[in-house]
Amino acid sequence: MLQQAWDADYNPKPAIQTVVENVNARDDLPAGTTFTQTPTSVPVATATTAKVIKITTDVLALEINTEGGTIQNLDLLAYPIEHENTALNKLREMFGFTIPEINKSPVRIFNGEATKLFVAQSGLITSAGSIEAANHHSIFAAPQDKYTLNAGQESLIVPLTWTDANGLQVTKTFTFKRGSYEIDLAQKVKNGSAAAWTGRQYSQLLKTPDTENKGGMLTSGMRAYDGGVIYTEKNKYQKVDFDDMHDENLDVASVGGWTAMIQHYFASAWVPPADQENHFYSKELKLGQYVIGTYSPAVTIEANTEANFTAQLFAGPKIQPLMEKVATGLELTVDYSVLTFIGKPIYWLLNQIHGLVGNWGVAIMGVTFVIKLLFFPLSNASFKSMAKMRKIQPRLKELQDRFKDDRQRFNTEMMAMYRKEKVNPLGGCLPILIQIPVFMALYWVLSETVEFRQAPFMLWIQDLSIQDPFFVLPVIMGISMKIQQSLNPAPIDPVQAKVMKMFPIIFTVFFLFFPAGLVLYWVINNTLSILQQTYITKQIESAK
Repeated sequence: MLQQAWDADYNPKPAIQTVVENVNARDDLPAGTTFTQTPTSVPVATATTAKVIKITTDVLALEINTEGGTIQNLDLLAYPIEHENTALNKLREMFGFTIPEINKSPVRIFNGEATKLFVAQSGLITSAGSIEAANHHSIFAAPQDKYTLNAGQESLIVPLTWTDANGLQVTKTFTFKRGSYEIDLAQKVKNGSAAAWTGRQYSQLLKTPDTENKGGMLTSGMRAYDGGVIYTEKNKYQKVDFDDMHDENLDVASVGGWTAMIQHYFASAWVPPADQENHFYSKELKLGQYVIGTYSPAVTIEANTEANFTAQLFAGPKIQPLMEKVATGLELTVDYSVLTFIGKPIYWLLNQIHGLVGNWGVAIMGVTFVIKLLFFPLSNASFKSMAKMRKIQPRLKELQDRFKDDRQRFNTEMMAMYRKEKVNPLGGCLPILIQIPVFMALYWVLSETVEFRQAPFMLWIQDLSIQDPFFVLPVIMGISMKIQQSLNPAPIDPVQAKVMKMFPIIFTVFFLFFPAGLVLYWVINNTLSILQQTYITKQIESAK
């Protein structure tokens, strides 16, 4: 971390270039694309140099570069980079602290800067012997430089055209819808030449990895995956990180499916038609960039006829109900690891409770209550076992002192006592082990769900996805853990007892940097456990 900070401050930074200046190598085209440096067919589109078209909808602001119709600099208008905590600022004012400036700019997914390059590209792969058609290096013509989705308007259509001297014409049309993070792409190829044309459509994402956070983005103490993913009919959801792309080019075929680049909370995915066989590919480029995409089966267009290619681009927050409507399996980009089968029901329950109370913090508390209720019989058995162990603790200590020089005799007498008092030393452990997958799944749900990003709870906690600014919740969690520990039987071994006493302090330090939503869950869970365990312990201790 010190090295990264030093590099950021003192090492020279490369000059910022636009995508037009940077993406000029021909190794970024899919395999099988024909290209000549001096093509025999010369485009006669009205535009001779690339320009940028600005598009604004109610949820998106982006640019389309007329060089290939490349989508760049896409901003999510409803998702600012930083969230203003008014309650925290009032406290800062009260105690005379300076209120820091926050970055209210929207989150940018696609980026045209060379050092942060991330763009969505599309085009046509021309088969050998056919006239070269428009790819993402071809210059298109556009009727306007600016498009805005006005009030009362439900959709916005942005057409681009490219025409070859031989009569081949490509019309690339982007369609935007109100309230939607989906962008529909249609490429109409009109063959006005004298010969048949054969080719495929491709759609790909090109990205420069974040070298400072290679392999994942560190967010609130958790490392989120940042890289490529694909979904195929056979293997379903698979991660294809940049190291995988470096080691080997992706080369698989599947009916339907999709390719994507994901990061914490947000995803970008090309979704080709679900009823056709699509070929999935990836590449490492010479400029240190990576490409992942798909291309369609070959289509032959006879002279004086036309054909249409379609695809869909999703670029937005990983809201599962929205993504489920776009493509099968796209919601899996909200990665709950191997515990997805548990995480999805927990997410559903959170959504249901939030629909009733309108507060994600209260929804977390509600889910904690429900999970506690579901595991009540197990935790009851666990707490009873620990209460019995606590009750016979003085007698075990007496045995240990009496047979301190005879370990075998001590173990024999201890097991006899367990049988006589009907105490199972593992009774407190097994129920907890069964609950661990549920706890882990809930951890991933609270970590990965974009709805918790900048979601307020109450008082000073105005963002459940980041750490408590005053560390109040982690301290309460540590205190609750200490109280709960005092209700459990202490280990007979003095070394183990000392180690156990350190646990509340160690976990408090860990939780200082965890998202407030996660800490809130543990505080409520510990509080409920303390109440349940106190009641059971009193019952056991009062019994003869």
